[in-house]
Amino acid sequence: MSGCTAAIGSGDKAPDIIPEQVAALAAPYQDVSTARLLPRDGCYWYLHKGPVETTLLPLRTIDGRPICAARE
Repeated sequence: MSGCTAAIGSGDKAPDIIPEQVAALAAPYQDVSTARLLPRDGCYWYLHKGPVETTLLPLRTIDGRPICAARE
C-alpha cells in the first residue's frame, strides 16, 4: 500500500484553494478542502482522516480516475 500513499509534511507546498473545475470532478466522499497539487507527480491529493491515521490519498473522479494537472 505504500505506493498509494504519500508522506504528510513531505515538503510539498499546498496551494490555498484548488480550482473549481477540479473540485467539480472529484468524487463526493473526498475532502476537497484539503486537496493540493503535488509537484512531484502533477496530481491532486487530499487528506483522508481514518480511524487510526491521517494520510494523503489521490483525489479521484467518480469513476476512480486520478485527477492530475495537464502536462506541458
